[in-house]
Amino acid sequence: MASSKDVATMMILLGFLSMALCYEGSLAVKRKAKQPNIVFILTDDQDVALFGQYPMPKTKKLIADVGMTFTNMFVTSPLCCPSRSSILSGRFLHNHMTTNNSLSGNCSSTAWQNSAEKKAFPTFLQANGYRTFFAGKYLNEYGSPEVGGVEHIPPGWDVWNGLVGNSVYYNYTLSADGKAEKHGDNYSVDYLTDVIHHKALKFLTTRTSKQPFFMMLSTPACHSPFKSAPQYMVNFTNEKAPRNKQFNIHAQDKHWLIQQAVTPMPNDTIDMIDGFFRNRWRTLLSVDDMVEGVINKLTDIGELDNTYIFFSSDNGYHLGQFSLPFDKRQFYDFDIRVPLMVRGPGIKANTTCQESVMSVDLAPTFLDIANLSAPPFFDGMTLKPILQGQTHPFRATVLVEYNGERLDKVDHCPKYNDQGLSNCDNHCVCEDAWNNTYGCIRYETQQESYKYCALQDNDNFVEVYDLKADPYELNNIAKTASPDLLTKLSQDLADLSLCSGSTCHKKSPYPSH
Repeated sequence: MASSKDVATMMILLGFLSMALCYEGSLAVKRKAKQPNIVFILTDDQDVALFGQYPMPKTKKLIADVGMTFTNMFVTSPLCCPSRSSILSGRFLHNHMTTNNSLSGNCSSTAWQNSAEKKAFPTFLQANGYRTFFAGKYLNEYGSPEVGGVEHIPPGWDVWNGLVGNSVYYNYTLSADGKAEKHGDNYSVDYLTDVIHHKALKFLTTRTSKQPFFMMLSTPACHSPFKSAPQYMVNFTNEKAPRNKQFNIHAQDKHWLIQQAVTPMPNDTIDMIDGFFRNRWRTLLSVDDMVEGVINKLTDIGELDNTYIFFSSDNGYHLGQFSLPFDKRQFYDFDIRVPLMVRGPGIKANTTCQESVMSVDLAPTFLDIANLSAPPFFDGMTLKPILQGQTHPFRATVLVEYNGERLDKVDHCPKYNDQGLSNCDNHCVCEDAWNNTYGCIRYETQQESYKYCALQDNDNFVEVYDLKADPYELNNIAKTASPDLLTKLSQDLADLSLCSGSTCHKKSPYPSH
């Protein structure tokens, strides 16, 4: 069996070759029409399963209640850099080849910069008349000296405020149009969510061009180290992490990484989980303020009615599910399901969409809204017909991929902390390993809903769930499901794991409205 390093190397070469063969040049405007503005607000590690949207009433009122909420929005990979790479490139992991959060995993690497980054969606928007603005977290290794430092401005951005490194709230550096802008720990001038907020308002206030604009506001919330604004530190004092059916139970018939968790979790671990839950919610209150501030400014400058506003996250999170204290990286819905809310011209207020959509769909959707045709190498499908309430065919199957980063034995698997959280080793269990590398599909029609996940380990372990009967993924039916069903799901996974462009669009047999 090939090592995970060999597999990753081969995937990178195939992905770059596929991109080179598929690319057909710049885009053409589909039709002459006024191009609307687009605002994209991206949070970090914000779940749906643990009620991650609950502490944001302004966002619900200003986006969801006047627009559309997608209840089945999934990421392509439950880890920051691979997921963000899919959002930017419109491509699955096996095509953009960012396998983890490191430079060696192609996170903001020279290879990324010379390939996928040059064909990311903002390059097409900018080339076709949009003024583009970015503020916040880009990719985890952005700004590393080995790959250009703060001087590197990704193509496609007119105004660039990129965070160097991973999510933090204080004591960080931004690349402000290629120059280092250092921040300390003074709340009034340094709190990152507020800095993004203020830079966005300045961009909107000072713009003199009548160009349409695209804004991406990429906040650190609600990623660790969970530092909220001081005025919100006492909110949610009595809240606890949800005690759902997965909480603090020992998983059955799951791969070893899940089964090695300690059950029941110690009381101090549960106390830690509850503290993390409250602090994650608290960080989102500043994002809620930012949403309100940006929408008020769009109203003031007369652009709100011509602006689409998207709100989503790069991956989900877990806190005590299957006795895993905290992290992401697993293929269960708590880690791969994220919020997606959209408001804008032509979207009916307070509507809900249950179709399965993915983070790779955002890039082609942005281009379609801008009246541009997506390039043929985009793996995602435009959501514009759904937003406009049109009859449309859409996918039946979504794909999730992950490349594990750590070791293959529990004794050698680090009980690592999550970006510097203190005292983690007293509470945490191994959350990742090389044989946590997997491909996974969710197959959903009006009649049935299944998840099929194949792990790249020595046992070729498979997990299968009937999500209509078992939405909490408690009972692995891999040994009891019909052979015909397993064969179909296995073949769907194999097909999508090699797909590119339109071959990734496995349509549902049922019409959608």
